[in-house]
Amino acid sequence: MKIRDILKSDQLTVSFEVFPPKKASSFETVRSATEGIAVLHPSFMSVTYGVGGGTSNYTIDIARNIQEKYQVPMMAHLTCISSTREIVRQQIEKIHDAGIENVMALRGDIPADMTDEDRSKWDYQHAVQLIRELKESGYDFCIGGACYPEVHPESSSSLEDIMHLKEKVEAGVDFLTTQMVFDNDLFFHFLYQLRDRGVTVPVIPGIMPITNSTQIYKAIRMSSAFIPRRFKTVSDRFGDDPEAMKAAGILYATDQIIDLYSNGIRHVHVYSMNKPDVAKGILDCLQGFVGKRMKHL
Repeated sequence: MKIRDILKSDQLTVSFEVFPPKKASSFETVRSATEGIAVLHPSFMSVTYGVGGGTSNYTIDIARNIQEKYQVPMMAHLTCISSTREIVRQQIEKIHDAGIENVMALRGDIPADMTDEDRSKWDYQHAVQLIRELKESGYDFCIGGACYPEVHPESSSSLEDIMHLKEKVEAGVDFLTTQMVFDNDLFFHFLYQLRDRGVTVPVIPGIMPITNSTQIYKAIRMSSAFIPRRFKTVSDRFGDDPEAMKAAGILYATDQIIDLYSNGIRHVHVYSMNKPDVAKGILDCLQGFVGKRMKHL
């Protein structure tokens, strides 16, 4: 099932993101964790690609397993930075052959040791080139793209950032998913800017439950996301109590989703970090508030 069709629903849809193992010895552990989320019947799930595409085969294996075993629509991430056109085309073929209809097209992080001269020799410089490659493949993929409510770190302004997003949409992106956002007002402002500039595809806010205090600093380092004072206060109060911190993180994420839903947002994507208990905690909390307004498989 294509995500663009799921997003036509006026009910609340909740999707979860998982990541593949970094090495073969961890595959069974990761598969078990991802299956633990799949049994919750989310609207769809996505599987990340791994740094430099090193876990790309695991990405497809995890996605195929969940889709075939649990009938959960899956989305495979695909990055293009530092990859050759031949490798990317091979991966596109593998995704198609695995029966995966949804692809998150990403540039990927630039390796820290790469110079501008090195980068100039790559086949792909930007995600929009990968999006065009997917469209030209002849396969009817549903294509997702990433966006930054707080402006992409390499953009000089929000206007430049939005112009790049428009280019992605014009190239064939069906929907956008944000990087993790902890302040809903920032998301609403970003959405207003997009609509004002003519970007009309669905935009899914990315919610990351912070269930231990060390995640806060990782989140800031990974995405430069703004952490509201309210959440910092929660972390200061419960950070040294693992169970209390987990419960607080689940409730904070749930509160964000309820606020988004109350303000007309019908689709959210949760960065669940391969934690079935956290995913279940959020869905259980939402059931009490949203109930029949949630879309289940």
